[in-house]
Amino acid sequence: MEKNIFIAFEVLLLTTASGRVVKPIGEKEGFSIYNKLYEFDAMVFGQMCRMVMTSVSGHLLNYEFVGTYKNWQSCSPESLFSAPVIKSCSPDFERIKKTLESQCRSCNVLIIWTDCDREGENIGFEIIDTCLKIKPNLDVYRAKFSEITSPSVKRAIQNLERPNKLISEAVDVRQVLDLRIGAAFTRFQTLRLQKVFPVLAENLLSYGSCQFPTLGFVVERYLERENFIAEPFWKIKVTHEMNDLVVEFRWARDRLYDEAICRSILSRCQENPIAKVEKVEGKPKSKWRPTPLDTTEMEKIASRKLKINAKEALRIAEKLYTQGLISYPRTETNIFPDSINLSSLVELQTKDPSWGGFARNVLREGPRPRQGKKSDQSHPPIHPILYSNSLSGNEARIYEFIVRHFLACVSKDAKGHETTVKIDINGEKFTASGLMILERNYLDVYPYENWSAKCIHEYKQGTTFTPTLLDISESETTAPNLLTEADLISLMEKHGIGTDATHAEHIEKIKIRSYVGLENNTYFIPSAIGMGLVEGYDTMGFAMSKPHLRAELEADLKRICEGTKQSNIVLQEQVNKYKVLFQKAKEQVNKIDAAMSKYMGENAIHLADNEDPLNVIMTRTASVMPCNTCGNDMVVRKHQETLYISCSAYPACKNSIWLPSKVMQLSISEESCETCGPNVKKLEFKFSPGSMAPYYPQHYIGCLNGCDQDFIEMLGVKLGQTNSGSNPSLATQVSYNYTQASTSSGYHSLSSLQSTDTDDTWDRGGGSNRGQKRLRDDNAGRNDGDVPCCFCNIPAKKLVTRKEGPNNGREFLVCSKNDDEKCNYYMWADELTDVKCYCNISAKKLVVRKPGPNQGKEFYACSKSQADKCNFFQWKNENAESHFSNTSNKQDHTRTPQQFRGRGQNSARGNQRKCRLCHQPGHTRRNCPQNGE
Repeated sequence: MEKNIFIAFEVLLLTTASGRVVKPIGEKEGFSIYNKLYEFDAMVFGQMCRMVMTSVSGHLLNYEFVGTYKNWQSCSPESLFSAPVIKSCSPDFERIKKTLESQCRSCNVLIIWTDCDREGENIGFEIIDTCLKIKPNLDVYRAKFSEITSPSVKRAIQNLERPNKLISEAVDVRQVLDLRIGAAFTRFQTLRLQKVFPVLAENLLSYGSCQFPTLGFVVERYLERENFIAEPFWKIKVTHEMNDLVVEFRWARDRLYDEAICRSILSRCQENPIAKVEKVEGKPKSKWRPTPLDTTEMEKIASRKLKINAKEALRIAEKLYTQGLISYPRTETNIFPDSINLSSLVELQTKDPSWGGFARNVLREGPRPRQGKKSDQSHPPIHPILYSNSLSGNEARIYEFIVRHFLACVSKDAKGHETTVKIDINGEKFTASGLMILERNYLDVYPYENWSAKCIHEYKQGTTFTPTLLDISESETTAPNLLTEADLISLMEKHGIGTDATHAEHIEKIKIRSYVGLENNTYFIPSAIGMGLVEGYDTMGFAMSKPHLRAELEADLKRICEGTKQSNIVLQEQVNKYKVLFQKAKEQVNKIDAAMSKYMGENAIHLADNEDPLNVIMTRTASVMPCNTCGNDMVVRKHQETLYISCSAYPACKNSIWLPSKVMQLSISEESCETCGPNVKKLEFKFSPGSMAPYYPQHYIGCLNGCDQDFIEMLGVKLGQTNSGSNPSLATQVSYNYTQASTSSGYHSLSSLQSTDTDDTWDRGGGSNRGQKRLRDDNAGRNDGDVPCCFCNIPAKKLVTRKEGPNNGREFLVCSKNDDEKCNYYMWADELTDVKCYCNISAKKLVVRKPGPNQGKEFYACSKSQADKCNFFQWKNENAESHFSNTSNKQDHTRTPQQFRGRGQNSARGNQRKCRLCHQPGHTRRNCPQNGE
């Protein structure tokens, strides 16, 4: 659900879906106090199921730039066309996200109940993405509904569909484009003009691909009016007065712009000023009732007739919707589907004292809606679904308008009779008409339209009369009116700027930015800033303020929804198009300076190239490797004295690798890892003396991407430590499979692929290892059989690496318990040996990497993590006894390190002897790998 305020309605209606009322089990608090949890039983897929319902508050995830690209001063605006973006959860919605993550663990099916429009579908996929990360085998469905009524909800739960990924992708494309284009041009305008005109230092000069054409409409009409030159014209006027009724006849030529010609024609008429009735025609006349109400029409009428601006009207309508009084108010449909019972909706209104009588008349004759021509295939037209007489203020006025419009559109057209009289005066033709209203019908309930009767004399064909007045009248053309809000919405709809749901937002934005103002609180007039921006781009030869660019995008988004064009192609085409425009605008930026100076009356400050904020040279931090969570760069950072590697998208992505204090210095090598590929750089380590001996030298070049498991374990780091609120997919790389679990994992259990309680698709090894800290358990070891035991002292489970990479097909062992209970045991199967360390578990085989006489020599060491391992050490080709001169019992493999003492060791001190060469315990100088250098 998208809004918590009407979940209670939905719960109540869903509990009756089986045909009997089922009492909801209860209401619970989620992590967000504003988004509660409701638990109840409902009939789904023909069986009674336990359902848990909660809500989100609009978009859960939003696209944003990462790292230094967020800072206006740290990068060139042009770089934003290719800068990495990530879809992440903002801190305000983290609690909602946490609720979803916690609840989906115990569910098998996820049903999306968000609004059935583009934005609602995209919000639904944000929920799906969040839940599938936690439980990839969730089965996902979509409920389609348009109103909060029992029949609508019942139809939705009985006809569940799969979510429409194409619609969501169209929104993703639009969001990424709005971010890139808007941010690039907003910074371009703001940074440049604030520097050139200090008076604008506090102004944010934003740009939007819908916002700017909306401003363009206002500027264009204003210039038409300002540049208008009145032109005089003349016409012949004929009237006939009889019995105090004056009938005015219209000249067939209408008007002439040449006075001499007009006077010549008048003189000819005055030579024989007798009017002959040539034709009298009577015919039925109808005034059509309105079509069903869509969002755009509601906004226009509310603005024009109720004097409520479009944004406020839509806000009120959404509130009425959440109260269950009207259907969904964001719709492009003006056709009522056959599935809606119009009679029952009309009957609800019969109790009202103002329009109840009209509603009863409609019921007697049966509702007959006048259908329009538009349908978005998602929502019906706006109509009332409950009666209310308890509203007040503008809420009452909007509700009354919606009710009256609904009743008007399902009633009958107004009926009348029109009489047309045509006369001839010495060769010149004139016409007059009269109207007699016979039936008002819908006009009785719809005060927002008028139809006035017009009286006319009774004329008969062939008769003549002398006009009361036959003269010439002079007038002149008038300038077009400035745009009203209703006019502006009509232009936006005509040219495809925005959608029915966003028209009001774009208009409000240009008002907030002070690009336009209101004259007499009705007519839009551009400000000096608005005029300067539009004229500046126009003088460059761009169509930035024209509707064509955005209309092309809206058409492409529609093609994405229809499946006729791929989202990634649309995204790339649009980015490239606007990037070319940006580059040209940057070359001709002085034209904007000149236009702004012209209208603001301020002198532009000349900027040298090195002072121009558009010429920022970005210093990009060197990348170690791509982040395995979000795909952005992993970079080297330092916190106090601790070195670590973290994602450049922090805090949206919190993936990091913290290095131990033994790492004294760290730098990125120019050498790429041969195993992991060219995008992964090796790192140059400098360790504290002896801290990595005897296995690695003090200076070492290695990879931390997971290909060198021995080095990672010796170093004691954990790969992929993440607490990320980010979407692992970028704008055009999102895909799901709803009938089968889909993950980015490289491994699958060989024994339990069908389990819904455990998930063996976690990621280790290959190119994206996630080393885990292993718990110390001296009793863990191998059992009596061939299968080794994990740290829980139970047989481990063998898995196979499925992920493409150097370890593909390689077997490894992990704890066989469930995810919530398993220990962190991990071992490559081919590293298992029969040699036991002091912990009584299988030792692992390693190879000396340090240059010297022992390089390449194999040895055994404890297989636990660096933090928990014992000090066992043995060369592969030597027996364990050769390490300890006082040891003769070949069977004593289980003694602790304290039980082994080298020569000269004081047993009373209880301290283990250390090597004199590398100062590490567990061996002597004679057996030290560094011996012989």
